Amino acid sequence: MVAFTTSCVVLVLLTVIGLSFMGRRPVGTPLTWGEAMVAAVFVFFVMFWAYGVVPHFWLAWADGDLQMAPNRIWMQPSYKNAPSSFEWPLPITVSYQALRDFVAVGIYGVVFGANIAFWPLWQNRGKKKAPALVKSEFGRPLVREGAN
Repeated sequence: MVAFTTSCVVLVLLTVIGLSFMGRRPVGTPLTWGEAMVAAVFVFFVMFWAYGVVPHFWLAWADGDLQMAPNRIWMQPSYKNAPSSFEWPLPITVSYQALRDFVAVGIYGVVFGANIAFWPLWQNRGKKKAPALVKSEFGRPLVREGAN
C-alpha cells in the first residue's frame, strides 16, 4: 500500500512540476539542444512512471496484501450456493483477479485521458482568446470600422 500510494503521490508531483513550466516558457522561445534533451528525458520519465511504475505497484499490492487471487470469487450468479461478496443475476463469475485487472485498466485509462488533456494545454499556452464580437440587435456580428 505504501509503495502504490507513494508512486501516485510522485506522479502527481511530477505532473505539477511539468505543468508549472507552462507559465514560465514563453511561446516561440528558441529551444537549445540541452533544453530539448532535458525536456525529453523528463517527459519520458513521467510516462514511464505513469504507465509502468504506478500500475506495477497496484498489481503487486493487489497480489500481495490484498490477496486478489483467481480462486477468490468477487461476484457470482445468484443461483449458486457458494458464499461471495455479491450475488447478481448475470451468468458470469468474476474473480478478485479480474477486479484487480479492471482497476489496472482504469489506471491506464485515467493516465491516457490525462495525457490527452495535458498536451493541448501545453500546445495552447500563451494563446489569448479572441475578443468577443459585438452583436447587433438582430444577432449578427458588427464589423469594426476600418476592417475593410
